[in-house]
Amino acid sequence: MKIQPFHLAIPVDNLETCRAFYKEIIGCKEGRSSDHWVDFDFFGHQLVIHYQEKKQLKTEASNPVDGKHVPVPHFGVVLTMEQFNDFSAALIKRKVKFIIEPYTRFKGETGEQSTMFFKDPSGNALEFKAFKNIDQLFAS
Repeated sequence: MKIQPFHLAIPVDNLETCRAFYKEIIGCKEGRSSDHWVDFDFFGHQLVIHYQEKKQLKTEASNPVDGKHVPVPHFGVVLTMEQFNDFSAALIKRKVKFIIEPYTRFKGETGEQSTMFFKDPSGNALEFKAFKNIDQLFAS
């Protein structure tokens, strides 16, 4: 089955700061935009940041995974291991503050993967990962 690009729209409380983050830190190409939203090519998928006033109360939630607190909700992309290593090195060089620094989890188990988590300037959590064996992406 050919995978079609997904579309994801997320709220941001500072359009220009987040626009710069997704372009300069993540490396996304900008597409269409208006005064209230910006489209990005997010690793072949359509990510749209929409301006929304900062909420008074933001609930932080997480789930324990492999001894770490994984932020919920979060979104991201599954990369190849080479892309993951290059991307994580670039993020470290750009001094991105990680929630969970790049590491390998489930070592020696089905689904062994490298992963990392960080937030955009509006607090949206992102995860990027790469599987040792991509055929185990949906393995149980």
